Amino acid sequence: MAAAQRTVIENCSIATVDADDTEYASGYLVLAGNRIEALGAGTAPEGLENVVRRIDATGHLATPGLVNTHHHFYQWITRGLATDHNLFDWLVALYPVWARIDEPMAYAAAQGSLAMMARGGVTTAMDHHYVYPRGAGDLSGAIIRAARETGVRFTLARGSMDRGEKDGGLPPDFAVETLEDALAATEATVREHHDASPDAMTQVAVAPCSPFSVSTELMREAAESARRLGVRLHTHGSETVEEEKFCHELFGMGPTDYFESTGWLGEDVWMAHCVHMNDSDIAAFARTKTGVAHCPSSNARLAAGIARVPDMLAAGVPVGLGVDGTASNESGELHTELRNALLINRLGAHKEAALTARQALRLGTHGGARVLGRAAETGSLEAGKLADLVLWRMDTLAHSSIADPVTALVFGAAAPVTASFVNGRQIVEDGRLLTVDEDAIAHTTRDQARRLARIAAQR
Repeated sequence: MAAAQRTVIENCSIATVDADDTEYASGYLVLAGNRIEALGAGTAPEGLENVVRRIDATGHLATPGLVNTHHHFYQWITRGLATDHNLFDWLVALYPVWARIDEPMAYAAAQGSLAMMARGGVTTAMDHHYVYPRGAGDLSGAIIRAARETGVRFTLARGSMDRGEKDGGLPPDFAVETLEDALAATEATVREHHDASPDAMTQVAVAPCSPFSVSTELMREAAESARRLGVRLHTHGSETVEEEKFCHELFGMGPTDYFESTGWLGEDVWMAHCVHMNDSDIAAFARTKTGVAHCPSSNARLAAGIARVPDMLAAGVPVGLGVDGTASNESGELHTELRNALLINRLGAHKEAALTARQALRLGTHGGARVLGRAAETGSLEAGKLADLVLWRMDTLAHSSIADPVTALVFGAAAPVTASFVNGRQIVEDGRLLTVDEDAIAHTTRDQARRLARIAAQR
């Protein structure tokens, strides 16, 4: 077997985000194939063989690649709509539009969402796709193809809805699946696309949309199916006060108790948002190690509230960051969520003690990897882990006068990405994607957004 080719990165600050938060003011990384072979202070060891590239990263900060734990790619082509609505009103306004999506639209929207994240330092992405109109084509396959072409590590959370308007749900009846069809299609997607290996570039989770668009039968049977198939579970939880009221009226209990009654708490589960959590809810998540995808910009955009992230972390709840759908976070970027998570949480009860810059960075890296069940392989810079990392340029006007590079990254303006590596392969150089044509994607997403608007207006 041929020896792995090596890339050596030197002269950069390094924030490893390992268990000890090890940092180097000036250090090196050696990448061998798709793994981090070595890292440390100073310069790389002499005598390394098969070095195909050396990068002088003077003026840069190296961190683990960012991990996005919640998103809805299809919403890329409905950005800028219903900008002054709360969650339920926003959903009522947009579900009829989303219900017209088809395979070309889903593919273009996934390309736009992935490109925007990847050029901003995301190396592991996920998409919670739950809108499967009849006759729309292979939407899951199109999304996975876009992720493969972009070059990011990817989890498709195959969503579903079976509670339409006639059953008291929010989505139009023609936009939901039957219980049987949803379960069968989800299992087929897992069997076709899920890779359980440590180096996996594509994984699949089972992900009914939310309590107000999914029957109790689907929630319960989806959880059983996911555990039989050996994959993770994902859904929305405790996002708004309206959802809390809905659960009490329909189920006679709050969201967390409802989730526990349907088998939806556990180490293999993560929930999006979790804004309205009381002490008992947080304790239940901590006891069961249920994860949380914190989406600060989306929560603010839809006026959902401030999640109790400091209390979750103190209790031991796994927490990562999420972009959320780009119709509720039009920027589509995760690196801005580091700053927003820190600032918005300081508006809560803990004030200036809510989060530090390093806690925010951990949420966006190791925390996210833990939530997705991949912390053993990625989310921190350690020898033996996958070579998923980012070089942020910190010597420009925007950051050069901030002495601490982690503070500069989190508190400062969005930092330029000089290089982003996924699985040892460079996918970004000087802020531009190397794997796909950004300009072509911009044109295609514009055209598909206009096409969707025309189709929705005709119905």
